[in-house]
Amino acid sequence: MDDKGITAEALVAELQGELRLLAERTAAAMNAAKAGRIIADSEEAVRDAHAEFRQQAYQKALDLLAKRAGQEAFSPSGQGGQGPWRNKGNQKTTHVTVNGVVQVRRTVYWSRGHGTCVPQDRWLGIDGQRYSPGVREMSCRLSLDAAFVPGSENLLRTAQVQISASALRDLVEREGRVAASAMARGAYGPNWTEADCTGRTVVSGADGVMVPRVTEQQKRKRRASESAKRKRQKRRSTARVGRPSVGSEGPYSEFKIATFYDPDKSHQYAVGTSGDCGAFGRLLRREAGKVRIDQAAHKYSVTDGAEWIARQYAGQLPMLEQNILDYYHLRDHVIAAGAVLYGEGTAKGQQWRERMMGCAWNQGPLVMLEQLGNFLRRHRSGAKAEALRSLRAYVAKRVNMTDYPRYRQLGYDCGSGPTESFCGTLTRRLKGRGMRWDGQHAESMMALASLYYSRLWPDYWAKQRAA
Repeated sequence: MDDKGITAEALVAELQGELRLLAERTAAAMNAAKAGRIIADSEEAVRDAHAEFRQQAYQKALDLLAKRAGQEAFSPSGQGGQGPWRNKGNQKTTHVTVNGVVQVRRTVYWSRGHGTCVPQDRWLGIDGQRYSPGVREMSCRLSLDAAFVPGSENLLRTAQVQISASALRDLVEREGRVAASAMARGAYGPNWTEADCTGRTVVSGADGVMVPRVTEQQKRKRRASESAKRKRQKRRSTARVGRPSVGSEGPYSEFKIATFYDPDKSHQYAVGTSGDCGAFGRLLRREAGKVRIDQAAHKYSVTDGAEWIARQYAGQLPMLEQNILDYYHLRDHVIAAGAVLYGEGTAKGQQWRERMMGCAWNQGPLVMLEQLGNFLRRHRSGAKAEALRSLRAYVAKRVNMTDYPRYRQLGYDCGSGPTESFCGTLTRRLKGRGMRWDGQHAESMMALASLYYSRLWPDYWAKQRAA
């Protein structure tokens, strides 16, 4: 069909009236503007005129291209199937693009063996979506940081694309499910491996984040309210056929985040799941395989020391050289003990914290445990003794994770800053004021955030356009 393309001359001929109207509206806007505020008075009118012209130009270009292609290009002949194709007539459809809503009139065919066939929709690439890749990308981008109501308003104001808040929600959550499914299949993932990392070193991290959820009680109340409203308005239900999704048992549940990065943070990747520890472990192993962590020259983890995390790393990534306790998590435990011993925010408490952390940082956990033992001999009972015993037990359980002098000598990173950062960015959209989420919808949003903050956004949408 290359020989049946359109020319600029042919398109200009088709757009003579629209070009004239654009020029007239632009001139009228400029002439109506008052001195001292020419741009302020004219810019919106000219922008609106160009938006209408852009939509009309795109529509006519599509119509012209389809006309020049010829009807034979949109015949189902050669499709095969049982029985002849029946012509079901000329029908109209619309498609939302970044250049406005376009209308397409095309012939619909049907056969007993294959069902409905619309060749022109396939040719245009609109048979599987109501929205173009550009509109979907804009919608998802805006929805990463804004709720769907302001997201709909922002889309109209900035991109001149009109989509209702409910339609925007459906679009974004559906795109998130597609992204999550593609990542699970391995179709998408980090655009780097251990070979690209500084010193061929890969660091992994993990953490849990509490996300607000819709409870089953809230769901039932919401359904009853919607049913009553629908009866008053005499509307039919638009709910999908089948069993409705089940709400969570409580108002919050823990989402688990896995991260991978190199020492200078030039390569970063993070994913998350709402599943249990087993689901997280499988996710951790799958994504570690994508970055080829087993082939890295140096590979280790930095985490907060939670026991469920340690179990998953031991079972799923046994090839890691070391599992390091994040320095600042240990520091938080020391601060809590110091507050019991000397009072919160006191100078003595600060001095004690610096002494204990200095032991851990410069001399290692065994010296720190010895120092804690000395303090326990002074405080044999009461709240202070309990705080010291708790801290000592915490460190004793993690001696292998807190050998900071050796880790520093090996050049290991002892802080989990990238993981903490990803925990915030991947769930920030989920934790807005008043928000409550179904598990699958929350995971959809988190999949989109993973693509964006792992610097995979351009790659993903380039592949969506190519598809």
